[in-house]
Amino acid sequence: EELGTVDVVFPLLHGPWGEDGTIQGMLDLADVRYVGSGVFASAAGMDKHFMKVVWAGHGLPIGPYAVITDRAWRSDPAAALDAASSMGFPVFVKPARAGSSMGITRVTEPDGLRAAIEAAREHDPKVLVEAAIFGREIECAVLQGRGVDAPRTSEVGEIRVVKGHDFYDFEAKYLAESDVELVCPADVPSDVSDQIRRLAARAFDALGCEGLGRVDFFYTDDGRVVLNEINTMPGFTPHSMYPRMWAATGIDYPQLVAELIALAMERRSGLR
Repeated sequence: EELGTVDVVFPLLHGPWGEDGTIQGMLDLADVRYVGSGVFASAAGMDKHFMKVVWAGHGLPIGPYAVITDRAWRSDPAAALDAASSMGFPVFVKPARAGSSMGITRVTEPDGLRAAIEAAREHDPKVLVEAAIFGREIECAVLQGRGVDAPRTSEVGEIRVVKGHDFYDFEAKYLAESDVELVCPADVPSDVSDQIRRLAARAFDALGCEGLGRVDFFYTDDGRVVLNEINTMPGFTPHSMYPRMWAATGIDYPQLVAELIALAMERRSGLR
């Protein structure tokens, strides 16, 4: 009422209470249309544990991981450490429901595991431990199809950490732009690009996503393509990877914004 009539909300918010289904639920209750995924897809996309469960259930390729819940850590930390160590090292320890690489630690030996888990727990009581996958980081942007059309996928892009970081961490993402190169189209074989685009669309559909999503992959040295994660509300500045990948595919920034608003207007508001 204070804002007046609102046709569509474009919730360009990241992290908890932004892309985890909470604001989407509020908008559903208010019977307001919005850009992007609904409650379940947003929540599952934010929770890296359940994201992997859904993808594995659809036969999509994911890497080895272990989940350490709050109860498991407080009741039997030794068993949790054993489960994490069983994957070998290095591993990545991360909050299950956080974004922007907050609270993530690369652990190369057992002695560093406990501190990494405690660091992740500062952001989320549920922690994910992932086996390191050695390869290139490739991304693909997904745009919902109109009507009953299948999701559209962009040219694939690559993130290259060129100096100063063990992985694509918070500092590399936001504070040290010169340490990272974003390349689109990525220099990968055409059949690999096609495979990544197909998997991106399947990953998007498996979670029931709507509107937009950016799906992140590893392309390993031995030629495997492995899903890493999805962002149901990816970075959206003109310099962010999602719009850059679409620009390389032939849809510029104003067209992309207009298309996402049109998609939101197409679907009925309220519960879906």
